[in-house]
Amino acid sequence: MAKLVKRSAARLAAVQALYQMDIAGTPLPDVLAEYETYWIGREVEGETYPEAEAAYLRDIVSGVLNEQRTLDPLVDDALVKGWPLKRVEAVLRAVLRAGAYELMHRPDVPARVVVSEYVDVAGAFLDREETGMVNAVLDGLAKKLRAGEFEPRKTP
Repeated sequence: MAKLVKRSAARLAAVQALYQMDIAGTPLPDVLAEYETYWIGREVEGETYPEAEAAYLRDIVSGVLNEQRTLDPLVDDALVKGWPLKRVEAVLRAVLRAGAYELMHRPDVPARVVVSEYVDVAGAFLDREETGMVNAVLDGLAKKLRAGEFEPRKTP
C-alpha cells in the first residue's frame, strides 16, 4: 500500500514540476533537485507534502520532456477539435502530458489506474468540468493505446 501512496504523491509532484517548468522555464535538473530536496516529504508553509517515489517522479517528468514531440500531437488528437493542447491551461496541460506519458511508456501500470490517478491529481487543482475533460481525454487515449486492456474477457 505504501508504494501506491508514494506513486500517487510522485504523480502529483510530477504535475507540479511540469507546471513549474512550463510557466517559469525551470530546467529539468533544477526542478527535480528542488522537489527532491525541498518539497517531497517536507512541511512547507504549513502544508505537509507526502513522501513520494523519487525515481517515479524523475521518470514521469523527464519522460514527458523527452517524449513531448510525440505526446503533444497524441493529446491534441484526443482533445475537442479546435482546442489544441497549446491553448489549454498550464496545469491541465501538465496533467494530460503526464497521463499520456504513463499510458505510452508505463505498461506495468494498468491503464485504468493511470486514468483514475490523473483524474484525482486534476481534482486537486482544477474544477469539475476540467477534471471531466482529463477523464475523457485520458480514457480515450487509454482505449487507443492499450486496447487489449479494454477488450471483454471471455468466460471459459
